[in-house]
Amino acid sequence: MRDFKFRWNAAFLAASRWLARTGSRDEVRLVRRAAPAAMTDKLKKVNEWLVSVFGDQAVPQYEVNTCTVDLLHQLAVSSEARCRETRLLIDDLKHKAAEYQADAVHLEDVLLQGVGLSCASLPKPAADYVSALVDTAMVLGVRDTSLSSFIPAMNNLTNEFFEAEKLDRRLDRELKVLRKRLGATLILRNNLQEDINNTVKSQGVKSAKAEERLLNMDFVQTKSRELYNRRKKAEDQLLSRNMEKSLSHQAIVELSEEVATLKQEIIPMTKKLQSYLDLSPSPSLAQVKIEEAKRELAAIDSKLSINVDFTQK
Repeated sequence: MRDFKFRWNAAFLAASRWLARTGSRDEVRLVRRAAPAAMTDKLKKVNEWLVSVFGDQAVPQYEVNTCTVDLLHQLAVSSEARCRETRLLIDDLKHKAAEYQADAVHLEDVLLQGVGLSCASLPKPAADYVSALVDTAMVLGVRDTSLSSFIPAMNNLTNEFFEAEKLDRRLDRELKVLRKRLGATLILRNNLQEDINNTVKSQGVKSAKAEERLLNMDFVQTKSRELYNRRKKAEDQLLSRNMEKSLSHQAIVELSEEVATLKQEIIPMTKKLQSYLDLSPSPSLAQVKIEEAKRELAAIDSKLSINVDFTQK
């Protein structure tokens, strides 16, 4: 009864808070108001129910309106229905207890009259067996200790045991599968963690390289601008001094290439002249060939010397 009152107090406070939230925003005044004629019966029943619930304790005040009275009336109706069901259950249990007591008295009379046994006259082992039999019947939840009651109960218990074993085997198989999956998942997790660590390390190295390249790029760009400015300044100086294009680096490189080409051309001519020098003397023809070769060689030497002198200048 105390537990019921405690639960009712909690429900009543929760209902009061809900009514305070869902009602008007003005402060809820816990005073009784005049109820309309249509609510008189409900209000009377609610008051009677509250008095019966709280007993000697004071009934908490509440705001009397349609919503509150309807809610409390529903609680009263459900509470009375539950109390009626509880009373019926109690009466039924009392009736069964009386039946069991009557059966016990009857069996005791049968034992005393037919066999001449009583609980006090039983030896200790027999009393222990009887107590164990009664305890077993209580555990199995049978009506009496006859075989017709014990055998179905034992069969049910055996079936439950086999079902429990079957469930245990199934759960064991599922547990093994889950363990395998868990192992694979842990391995995958370790691999992923290792990959993440390697990626973080490589990313750090690449970030350092990227920063270094950015610094080098800045240096190269600065140096490139500096060299461009210096080249521009040198070109302006050369233009201000009216330097000929033939004295430029490109023109000198081209002349050097021409000199190298001419030197390569002189080599076969020199070999050709050497072959003429090995011929038997013929005064007229040899003199003509020698003069031609000398003139050709002198022209090439003069041209080569001019190019060499120009290159040195």
